[in-house]
Amino acid sequence: MKTPLFTGSCVAIVTPFKDGEVNYEKLGELIDFQIAGNTSSIVICGTTGEGSTQSLEEHVKTVDFAVKYAKGRISIIAGAGSNDTEAARFLCENAEKSGADGLLVVTPYYNKATQKGLIRHYNYLADHVNIPIVLYNVPSRTGVCFTADTYKELSKHPNINGVKEASGNLNLVSRAMDMCGDDLIFWSGDDYDTLPLMAMGAKGVISVLANILPNVMSDLCAYAAAGKYEEARQLHLKYFDLMEKMFIEVNPIPVKTAMNLMGMDVGDLRLPLCEMEEKNLEALKASMRNVGIKF
Repeated sequence: MKTPLFTGSCVAIVTPFKDGEVNYEKLGELIDFQIAGNTSSIVICGTTGEGSTQSLEEHVKTVDFAVKYAKGRISIIAGAGSNDTEAARFLCENAEKSGADGLLVVTPYYNKATQKGLIRHYNYLADHVNIPIVLYNVPSRTGVCFTADTYKELSKHPNINGVKEASGNLNLVSRAMDMCGDDLIFWSGDDYDTLPLMAMGAKGVISVLANILPNVMSDLCAYAAAGKYEEARQLHLKYFDLMEKMFIEVNPIPVKTAMNLMGMDVGDLRLPLCEMEEKNLEALKASMRNVGIKF
């Protein structure tokens, strides 16, 4: 039986940029904002944090800053995935040295892997660290998906704590939950799947929407965890359209755009990501206004 690395809402925090560099002063402000909004944990340098556009050196430095700035006030989970197992090992080991509480490791992308390859990749990484690893299943981005049997095999490793599930496949999650029991923790990888997955037994969400509405996602998770499903359902339905609009273009384009509209000044996106198409921008603005966000 494994203890969840976190419960509730964990934000996949954006990385603010200024003049082409990480804006560490602003990143500190965003961390404070999440703590004030009752967020349970922070993923740094994940997908939403544009970790894939960072050099290894910059990635390590950003993780190190977040850990030291948080000073134990909130747990920090470091994005540490790569399609190169040794590069992933480098990121994992350096995040552990910095004092990160855990690691979020996406499935290898582009070169992908067989299920046997996934098992070897993750067990190799887990053998080289002493902090919990969260698997990250997002086949829409990586082109590879875990099977329930692979989840079961990986759940045997004591350093593999759970999985951020963003496959959208509730049948897969149901089967895997049944097979793994308490040996693998599940979290939703998409805001709009938080309520259904928590009703099935997931422990929370790694959230994009929490970047702008941390209290909403914190409250939704708290209601679901307490079995107050009507209250959770009301929040789910009220913010569902905005949850979807966070992906009207590839993440983190919409959420960074929303944050800048709200005056949070998180800077530009890094190429190949770029500004939103006008029609999508107007749809995002309308959805924000519909839930009372002023800008």
